[in-house]
Amino acid sequence: MANTAYEPALGRTPVASPWAAVGVSAFDERLYRAVLHQPDASTAGWALLTGGSRSQVRDACERLLALGLLQPPDSVGGLRAVDPRVAIRALIRRRETESELLAATAQEMSTAYDAGLLRERPARLVEVVDGEGANAARLEELYARAEHEVCLFDSPPYLAPRTPQLDLQADLLSRGVSYRAVYAATALEDPDVLWHALRMVELGEQARVLPAVPVKLLVVDGHTAMLPLTAADAGGYCAALVRHSAVTDALQRLFELAWQQATPLGRPVADGELTEGERTLTRLLAAGMKDEAVARHLGVSLRTLRRRVSDLQERLGAASRFQLGMRAAQRGWV
Repeated sequence: MANTAYEPALGRTPVASPWAAVGVSAFDERLYRAVLHQPDASTAGWALLTGGSRSQVRDACERLLALGLLQPPDSVGGLRAVDPRVAIRALIRRRETESELLAATAQEMSTAYDAGLLRERPARLVEVVDGEGANAARLEELYARAEHEVCLFDSPPYLAPRTPQLDLQADLLSRGVSYRAVYAATALEDPDVLWHALRMVELGEQARVLPAVPVKLLVVDGHTAMLPLTAADAGGYCAALVRHSAVTDALQRLFELAWQQATPLGRPVADGELTEGERTLTRLLAAGMKDEAVARHLGVSLRTLRRRVSDLQERLGAASRFQLGMRAAQRGWV
């Protein structure tokens, strides 16, 4: 007859028992609890406590041994329970590892899945997005789905207002998504774009600058890309959304090549060595901007600008603006 004093503690395992998450069945849980309460009861006693047969108890003991919840008999004594604080944590860690492996497998299998869909429906590879509103909606959707990294070639003209994009990009960074951008130097001649870029750097964006970028481009998680279909001088807002394929792989490699060649754009860190105006000047020079654009940003004449550049070159012993940019970067000024 079952131990009535213990019966309520055993009870019936709820349907939503947390033990199921670590692979422990309702009967196995009852047996484990029975072993914890009466470690010396043996197979016959545990069968009475759980309401199962001896054969069921023996099978469950094998499962609990495999899960690390029970210890096998040794010279000290017979079958006994492992401390739940140790055993359950180990089970959770094992399940987490299995989940990570399963997620990695899913990522690998998704490549085959995408390839199969493309063979079945090649037209699925590219979606044409037409209109400013449609482009803005697609950008918002891509940012929302980003999980690991967003890569961007930034160049005018812009297909959507920049202020909402700043909010979307800030949200990405707050979620731990990496954000790398290569700006065309001509884009940074626009005060609004420059402010936007420096604000993003403050939030955690990794930004670099090239005299020009190959194409306006957004690549999300290395497998979804968006780029314009119409030339800059054609007007309109027609773009292509390209899904995971050899095309997106090639676009990601194009970004990586440009990233390696680009100059970092950032905030000076050695604040004590430069005035605020000089810190701004070094950033603008590092971005490759023309004298006229730099002077306009600083609100000074070309003559004043060139004198300031000359002073900086002298302080750093730089024979050219290129050397000035390199040495300023070495000192952490840009």
